[in-house]
Amino acid sequence: MSSNAQATIPHFIRSIIDADLASGKHRSIVTRFPPEPNGYLHVGHAKSICLNFGLALDFHGQCNLRFDDTNPEKESEEYARSIQEDVQWLGFQWQGEVRWASDYFEQLYAYAVELIRQGKAYVDDLTADEMREYRGTLTQPGRNSPYRERAVTENLDLFQRMRAGEFADGAKVLRVKIDMASGNINMRDPVIYRIRRAHHIRTGDAWCIYPMYDYTHCISDALEGITHSLCTLEFEDHRPLYDWVLDNITIGCHPQQIEFSRLELHYTITSKRKLLQLVTEKHVSGWDDPRMPTIQGMRRRGYSPEGIREFARRIGISKSPNVVDMSELEACIREDLEARAPRVMAVIRPLKVTITNADGAQSREAGFHPSHPEFGSRVVPFGREIWIEQDDFAEVPPEGWQRLTPGGEVRLRYSYVMRCDEVVKDSAGNAIELRCSIDHDTLGKNPVGRKVKGVIHWLSCEHALPAEIRLYDRLFTVPEPDADKERNFLEFINPDSLTAVQSWVEPAVRDAQAETRYQFERLGYFCTDRREHQPGVKLVFNRTVALKDSWTKEQP
Repeated sequence: MSSNAQATIPHFIRSIIDADLASGKHRSIVTRFPPEPNGYLHVGHAKSICLNFGLALDFHGQCNLRFDDTNPEKESEEYARSIQEDVQWLGFQWQGEVRWASDYFEQLYAYAVELIRQGKAYVDDLTADEMREYRGTLTQPGRNSPYRERAVTENLDLFQRMRAGEFADGAKVLRVKIDMASGNINMRDPVIYRIRRAHHIRTGDAWCIYPMYDYTHCISDALEGITHSLCTLEFEDHRPLYDWVLDNITIGCHPQQIEFSRLELHYTITSKRKLLQLVTEKHVSGWDDPRMPTIQGMRRRGYSPEGIREFARRIGISKSPNVVDMSELEACIREDLEARAPRVMAVIRPLKVTITNADGAQSREAGFHPSHPEFGSRVVPFGREIWIEQDDFAEVPPEGWQRLTPGGEVRLRYSYVMRCDEVVKDSAGNAIELRCSIDHDTLGKNPVGRKVKGVIHWLSCEHALPAEIRLYDRLFTVPEPDADKERNFLEFINPDSLTAVQSWVEPAVRDAQAETRYQFERLGYFCTDRREHQPGVKLVFNRTVALKDSWTKEQP
């Protein structure tokens, strides 16, 4: 696929790459997407995926997929599989085989030994609490560990014994010797190895020491020949350590780390820990719940990869805060689906209508999309009894009402003009049935001598198919649910974020496969559920997005 379906938007990283290629610093670029397999990817990761893979495509370079699997307790094959699926679903393909940080464990160990031999790394026996005490604060320098001046031979022996499993978890760590008085706390003799007996998803129990992320990442980048290592701004203070490690080992490549602002999307959260909490405490049905900001959740809701890629393009790349309202994402999805989704009719909250003069009425053919005749057409069957939306009838209409009223007329979409002659009510005074008549001379043409403004959707009761329609809304009621540190973000969960309704759909969608998207006319965009929908047996549709953005107008 090409990432240039729309014109590219210039940003500072593109400018850096342009300059590097023009100067001959690099002949081609190599980027990477380096997720940790400890959860499902979310919309923030989608931005990073589109950036790294998109730049590689645009500059005819390559992008690697590399898993940061250095924290074995929280990682799983399930997460790794889902990440690969997400990248491919978004329309991208990594260069060669999937890479793993664990591919480099022996080399990482060897580089640590090199640092020890140079006197630039030492084994430390301080406890975690003692280490924090020695580290100092933002305003006070740290103090050297009493173990900092251990002899090289002793450090080599202890490090080898750490690998051999002679010491308990947490008993010792390997630190690099930089500067305990540095104004950047990350440079105060950071830990690069710790002892941790945990079964690893790829190496099993072969290792009981694991390298830290900051140490692993820069070396992995260098071993892969990465030219531009792109990461979010929280790693800016880690860049001096990234450079220090590569400057102090014998390695033939020094990638450039470049930071950009992470995506903050209103009305949702992107903390993996909090997303996991939503799942484990069953506030949602799983990582792929359509209310979740995960790529799996967005996919199940019916978001298109093209719409997500366009969103990533529009929000751009910068170092300034990237705070975006949910309506911007929804607008991209809506615009994409407007062009690609066939149109059919559904009735979500039905009100029965009996056509008293239905004899001789005819069905009519209708196209699936007014701008795409190649989408084909279907017959919209007519019947004596039809369903209309409850919201399309008002006994006492408000000002400007253009739908059905007692004695009033509307056009049935693709069919006749219909007049309401009688309202049947239950004992509580609620309308439960309308008795109406059609003008037989109005099939496909306007009535003579009068103008009918309103057009409503409808379904023949005899032909309509039952379907479960799930109406999804935003998961939280406030733009920044985790901004108030005094309150639990769970307090802001929207109790109306999901409403499941037994509804009716056109017979034309009977055999729709999972993940088929439609516009339900006048109602919004919907997608067959990829988990529970069964063609011809059990029809389940998720509302992807409404036809128009009404949220911002309704919210205070």
